[in-house]
Amino acid sequence: MFHYLKNNDALGTANRGIPCESGLCTLCVADCKGKCEIWLASLVGRKLLYPRSFGKSTSGSANITQTGVGYHALRIQGYAYGSHGVPEGLTDDPDDCIFPNVSIETEFGAEQITRCRIPIMTGALGSTFIAADYWEPFAVGAALCGFPIVIGENVVGVDQESVIQKGRVVSSPEMDRRIDSFLRYYDGYGAIIVQLNVEDTRNGVAEYLAEKYGNKVIIELKWGQGAKDIGGEIQVTTLEYALFLKERGYIVDPDPTNPVIQNGFKHRAIRAFARHSRLGATNLASSAQVRDDFMKSVAYLRTLGFKKISLKTGAYGMEALAMSIRLSSDADLDLLTIDGAGGGTGMSPWNMMDHWGVPSLQLHAKTYEYCKLLDDIGNRVPDISLAGGFAREDHLFKALALCAPYAKLVCMGRAPMIPGFLGSNIQGVFQPEKRAQLNGHWDELPPSVKNIGTFPEEIFAGWEAVKNKIGADEMSKIPFGAIAMFGYADKLSCGLQQFMAGARKFSLNQISRKDLMASNRETAQESDIPFMTDIDDSTAKNIIKGQF
Repeated sequence: MFHYLKNNDALGTANRGIPCESGLCTLCVADCKGKCEIWLASLVGRKLLYPRSFGKSTSGSANITQTGVGYHALRIQGYAYGSHGVPEGLTDDPDDCIFPNVSIETEFGAEQITRCRIPIMTGALGSTFIAADYWEPFAVGAALCGFPIVIGENVVGVDQESVIQKGRVVSSPEMDRRIDSFLRYYDGYGAIIVQLNVEDTRNGVAEYLAEKYGNKVIIELKWGQGAKDIGGEIQVTTLEYALFLKERGYIVDPDPTNPVIQNGFKHRAIRAFARHSRLGATNLASSAQVRDDFMKSVAYLRTLGFKKISLKTGAYGMEALAMSIRLSSDADLDLLTIDGAGGGTGMSPWNMMDHWGVPSLQLHAKTYEYCKLLDDIGNRVPDISLAGGFAREDHLFKALALCAPYAKLVCMGRAPMIPGFLGSNIQGVFQPEKRAQLNGHWDELPPSVKNIGTFPEEIFAGWEAVKNKIGADEMSKIPFGAIAMFGYADKLSCGLQQFMAGARKFSLNQISRKDLMASNRETAQESDIPFMTDIDDSTAKNIIKGQF
């Protein structure tokens, strides 16, 4: 199998733990002092695209073996001539066909279009405390960068300040905070998406959102995710909170109402409780029943006034994948997010993450196949977002190309959270009176940050760009984590532009499966992307014969 390097000497990056296929550590901690690729890119932005110590070093690729099936075994094509999709107002002249002119804007939607400046979105940031604690930098960063952010399941249910009367939420300060944080800096690009699960549906979250926010939000039905095939979890460490969640109707394990468990907690033999969500669709036994139930749910959401509706599904088998695609088409949904196994999480059973579900490459390859089949029979194909272990610009290109032209976005869960952690830690050093509020963990800047700079304007490559965007007077209100997010997005944007320019594709909608090649035969078979030396081999032989 392909093994991921823990240290990258060329970039000067290092993982604290064992890296995943995404390049992130398997366990990403909020107080980390660096410095994986995403961590460092959050500070220096596009500078991290290039090897360090320029003028004093040379560098060479370390990626020489690519065995096993996965996105790592796909390579990106480059071409020696031509240009495709040159933006309006430009020509195919070499002075215009430069990578800064590559358009990476994207859009999705059925009747109403949502525009994005960069083809990414966050994964669902729901009821986990880490999502709540760092929401401000996440949401403000997404709004400034112009990409969608997702409020995950159970936010209303776990909020001890929310008011639920007769089974219906009438007040939810936490939900309001999350939506309003994004909308404050929303400028027409990106979106705020809110998920619904079983408990959210019972609590009337959709009705609450419809009445208070209307079409300022996209509502998302949830079938699952790549990290697990059960409902979402959080962990709480007080008996009072566990009892509150049990009263709210959640599954709490172990049972906090059991006197034996209470006694165990009193004597510290039990120190935490896990809150779980329910499985959906347990009362449905056939695909036909699933279709009828799904269409009724969408129809009801439309009666509430929602114009934009999406669906999130997980790493289930081919039947569920096909149903998600076909039903999204039949219901005219705006977006379908398909999350491969191995996807990130805030809290999931560890061995379940490792051993359940269809991995991303195989799942996404079948996604293309089924979308193409639907297209060929004349049905509208839903706009697709692909998720499951993505963090870098090469990941963006590969995912969008593998499922082109249907994929419009790449969904990233853990990676865009890192700028939020890092920025909050740095802000807490400069504003110690706010450290607890910011959930900052550092008393002083570590050497990994001091090597970059000693004051905020010097540390964050995106500082001046953000200030130019919102004005100097507003900068004091911007979380440092959002500025770090801007730096990370800058690196992704520039890197994607460079890959696209090399492939001679100057607009995102020009990327195609022909821009990929498989580096081993096994991946070629699974993805239906040809092996690299088979591509254009017959054309090449004709050229050798003088047949141009």
